[in-house]
Amino acid sequence: MSESSAEAVAAVASAGNWRRATGIAGAAIGVVAAGAAAGVAIERLTVGRGMRKKARLALDSAGPYGALRGQPGKAHADDGTELYYEVDDVEPEGGSAPRRRRLFGRKAPAPVTVVFSHGYCLSQDSWHFQRAALRGVVRTVHWDQRSHGRSARGAAQVDGVPVDIEQLGRDLKAVIDAAVPEGPIVLVGHSMGGMTVMALADQFPELIRDRVVAVALVGTSSGRLGEVNFGLPVAGVNAVRRVLPGVLKALGQRAELVEKGRRATADLFAGIIKRYSFASRDVDPAVVRFAERMIEGTPIDVVAEYYPAFADHDKTEALAHFADLPVLVLAGVKDLVTPSEHSEAIADLLPDAELVLVPDAGHLVMLEHPEVVTDRLADLLTRAGAVPAGATVGGYGSSTAQPG
Repeated sequence: MSESSAEAVAAVASAGNWRRATGIAGAAIGVVAAGAAAGVAIERLTVGRGMRKKARLALDSAGPYGALRGQPGKAHADDGTELYYEVDDVEPEGGSAPRRRRLFGRKAPAPVTVVFSHGYCLSQDSWHFQRAALRGVVRTVHWDQRSHGRSARGAAQVDGVPVDIEQLGRDLKAVIDAAVPEGPIVLVGHSMGGMTVMALADQFPELIRDRVVAVALVGTSSGRLGEVNFGLPVAGVNAVRRVLPGVLKALGQRAELVEKGRRATADLFAGIIKRYSFASRDVDPAVVRFAERMIEGTPIDVVAEYYPAFADHDKTEALAHFADLPVLVLAGVKDLVTPSEHSEAIADLLPDAELVLVPDAGHLVMLEHPEVVTDRLADLLTRAGAVPAGATVGGYGSSTAQPG
């Protein structure tokens, strides 16, 4: 980070004139929402603002991403927070699942259910490609973390209680209790979702032992996130670490004003998201815009209340609960948010796990290279007995820009 950039971040923390600081605040929010601490896409500044706005509207209307919906349901966390989830069921040949399971007066075994947990500032829709590919093949559950997507704002957070990763583990347990009360489970988590899976294992080891048959950890970390430099020089990242918690706290207390600044700096915000979400140059602009929409949809006060939890996250010991299971550990080699070295560290502690490092991939690897993620996930499900060996798991669309 340049000297002027560090001064700009510090200015947001100390400025008394909030209207004058709105533009800077919007930039800072974009950084955090992308899970990073700085970055600018210069090419965004070379196109007229009106044209950029029209392009975003066109991509919003053209992109099919995030349009998949399932059977809705609601779970309740231990603090009363309403958690939204959707189920994509598989109807067995010859009739509905309930009728088939009563056939001949016997209760057939419950099918394997794959439960997907999403990352920070995203939603269940971030698994769009994998969800589409697995439809009709295996039962899946997709849920929105508290204060994200269609889930309610965290009840404890409204009362001033900070979010911690342990709470997210308990939230996942509530979703499982409501949506998957019986039968084997495969747990899949991206970034913060992977940390949620680890927190579940840490607090409910008996659930892992008795019901979980496989685990996939995508672009995540078991700890030491405070050491991540987000691709910045040492001086720059140290400056950000000093001021960012205070900046976020202050911004979260002025959410309405800050959201206006966020909209005013949409082009800078979009450039930051692209830099810290994707690594390849030919990602479909509609996929990039889809990621922008998810991150833009996370309010600044939610961004602020989650951020401190990552520095405290350490679930290294919880990984031992996965030692006897089929495990997939996958990451983008150019991930600046949860570097691939963190996935390698997880794999070192789980020597029987499959480690997949995807070249030319950033943090949102499941959107950037969906065919790789889906292929390895399908193989994991086959090894765990979740899908028949001969089952066909298809693709859906493409994340690569298509010629006009």
